[in-house]
Amino acid sequence: MTGDDQAGYVPPQESVQVETTDQLRAVSNVVRHRVLAVLRDGPATITQVAEQLDIAKGSSSYHMRVLERAGLVHVVRTRKVRGVLERYYAHVGKSIELPEPAAGQRDVLMQHAINDLSTAPEGSHRFVRMQHTRISETQFAEFERRLAGLLDELRDARDADEAAATVAVAFFRPGPGAAR
Repeated sequence: MTGDDQAGYVPPQESVQVETTDQLRAVSNVVRHRVLAVLRDGPATITQVAEQLDIAKGSSSYHMRVLERAGLVHVVRTRKVRGVLERYYAHVGKSIELPEPAAGQRDVLMQHAINDLSTAPEGSHRFVRMQHTRISETQFAEFERRLAGLLDELRDARDADEAAATVAVAFFRPGPGAAR
């Protein structure tokens, strides 16, 4: 994708709340999660998404249609290329907010993070750590605030010319049956 393809696009909504069954189904699929990740860099065609994800154009088209029907992406511009209408798709919102998973259900974001972690090239930089501790509610709230600040700082440091990096954070109080 050229710089002209992504120049100046700003999603029309600040945030999209995932509420419907179609939206939940759309964001729960790992390929569609990766399509949305490609679109973070700016509008892209079905062909560009297929090339970046190394999937068939038909697959890219299918997943884009599911995302579009769910109201998560939309066509932001079209152009004719050798008699074919090329559509550029982009995010509808700057962020997508998922509902909390129901008791006993997997967290979609954490599942996608685990799937993406498995794609990290051998020998690449990565930091994976799990820490158990016992802290007060006040300490929990303060640490949560600080984590959110670090993630905001990382988001604001984004440089489209640099390699992608992902951070997945789960800070929670475990339930019965979990490591404590």
